[in-house]
Amino acid sequence: MDVRRLVGLGGILAAAILAQLNDQVLTSALPDVSGGFGLGHDPASWLGTVYINGEVIGMIVAPSLGLGFSFRRFALFAVALSTLSTLAMPLAPSIGPLLGLRFLQGLAAGFTIPLLMTTALRVLDPPIRLYGLACYALTATFTPNLATTLAALWTDGVRDYRFVFFEALPLGVIAAVPIWWGMQQDPPNYERLRKFDWLGALLVAVGFGALSIVLEQGDRLDWFNSQLIATLTLVAVVAIPWFLIHETYAKVPLIRLDLFKRRNFAYASITLILFLIIALSASAVPIAYLTQVQGYRPLQAHVVTLEIAASQLVLLPATALLLDVEWVDSRWVSAVGFACILVSCIGKAFLTPDWQTDQFLVWQALDAIGFPLVAMPLLMMATNVLAPEEGPFASAMINAPRAVAEAIGVGVLALIDRWRGALHRTRILETLGADRLNVVQAAPIPGASLPALTPAGRPSAPGALEALNRGVEAAVTTLTTIDTYLILAAVVVFMMIVLAVLPERTYPPRIALAGH
Repeated sequence: MDVRRLVGLGGILAAAILAQLNDQVLTSALPDVSGGFGLGHDPASWLGTVYINGEVIGMIVAPSLGLGFSFRRFALFAVALSTLSTLAMPLAPSIGPLLGLRFLQGLAAGFTIPLLMTTALRVLDPPIRLYGLACYALTATFTPNLATTLAALWTDGVRDYRFVFFEALPLGVIAAVPIWWGMQQDPPNYERLRKFDWLGALLVAVGFGALSIVLEQGDRLDWFNSQLIATLTLVAVVAIPWFLIHETYAKVPLIRLDLFKRRNFAYASITLILFLIIALSASAVPIAYLTQVQGYRPLQAHVVTLEIAASQLVLLPATALLLDVEWVDSRWVSAVGFACILVSCIGKAFLTPDWQTDQFLVWQALDAIGFPLVAMPLLMMATNVLAPEEGPFASAMINAPRAVAEAIGVGVLALIDRWRGALHRTRILETLGADRLNVVQAAPIPGASLPALTPAGRPSAPGALEALNRGVEAAVTTLTTIDTYLILAAVVVFMMIVLAVLPERTYPPRIALAGH
């Protein structure tokens, strides 16, 4: 194995981690960043939306553009675009340029992450391919969980939100130098660029861009009561099927839908979206609970996600080593992983308003074990059925759902919070109103020494009603979080059913691809 090519792959991995951190660290530090820019909640919410817009577009077109310009040049361009757009964001004079730079940041991420899988499939021989897939899996299980820790470092440690953007400079250099030195310089294929599927790229931008806005902004804009959401939904319903039909007949398509005829690839594509929603929820839901109920800052809450991130550096290579054993069936490995995640969801469904970081750690440890046991077999099943020339098409089809999954996750969590949260809040307030004497005036709420009101109906102490309101909101958030974990547990059960029905037995790449 050529050491230079491995170094180049390491550079692509660093670039993919940079791209993921650009997204997740800003999301974790969004209150501080939006305060630093003087943005309200509504304008700041678009920072995540435009990023996902750019990411989806980039992930679909990146493999084809990489083949046209050569992967080395395209990777260096993606790193430069990611680094420069990130460093320029603190200098943005208003929300318009800031959103434009954020879109370019997402586009660069979309360019970068598919190159990691494509390069791993090109560079790594079958005997060590599993370890390359472990590097790719880091971007799904390690980086999102590291983001809260870095956000805590910059906002609560250094106390300067601009370091959320400045961190891109050293990471960009760490990525660019190995790519420049280690990646092979292939001759550009300009003929492929002349045949590039521009209509397909346009339909991706319109269709998936509209879908991501609907999912990200739908709850804030009251879904179909908003003319913008209704219109964009119609655009997505028309453009996405048009794109899929177009790709079936395109001379040089961006994706190949016939790959879905292979059962293991179809399983990986279906499961990846749901798995990423679960993986993102493992960091987002506990952090949201600790922030809203316990009033934690990132510095106090980051331990629950850092536990998962740190363990992946050991567990992913260990899972690759396990899957490299001939008699180990990857489907059973996945089943054990799903079982760990399911037990974690059920355990966290016993949440109470008294939970702090310590109560989450055991259940987060189960997630940390389950994630690599699911992700690694999934990637092995998907890639073992591919020929080398099919890698770019498969990379686009595997990676594009990643960005869509992030938007779906945001939309699903918002819907759960809206529907279940409204139900719990209504019932609690109705109880307070119907039995005010016993609930409000005769007994203190948990954590208070006095009832909120005196028998005459006046506040029993300064801030008593505010304390009552905080207690109500803590109860609502706790009950809604419990519902979230139960719904996620149901999703895990569904994925276990799909696992039992769809995929076929596959062997380690050194055996399955021995004839390639």
